[in-house]
Amino acid sequence: MKTVFKVDIQFGDCDPAGIVFFPNFSKWMDAASLHFFVSHGVQPWRELVKTTGIIGTPLLEINTRFMKPATYGETIEIQTEITEWRPKVFIMQHIVMREDTLICEGTEVRAFCIRDGDRIKAIEVPADIKAKCS
Repeated sequence: MKTVFKVDIQFGDCDPAGIVFFPNFSKWMDAASLHFFVSHGVQPWRELVKTTGIIGTPLLEINTRFMKPATYGETIEIQTEITEWRPKVFIMQHIVMREDTLICEGTEVRAFCIRDGDRIKAIEVPADIKAKCS
């Protein structure tokens, strides 16, 4: 079940050549990740931590492939879905489009985590969250 997260690209998102500075795509994909869960009825992390101890879904691995540039004044859409569930991690895919043009694709490996003293640790993917998002 895909979600769509829209971003209006601003002048400050770009490098001196007027092209979106590449780390901004990671920032927007991260925002699209939270948007995905909230759109499927999962509480925002600041609320979920109060009821379950889950602090969020930290990023463990990222891979981004860029096809076309984007610039300020454009609107992009990030289509997000979970493509694979594993016991403690899940794979999230982001497709970034400008109308019918593929700008980039991103794949993330994430885990649901809780605090364990001074550290954080991954937990089993919660069955209720998986059910809402599958």
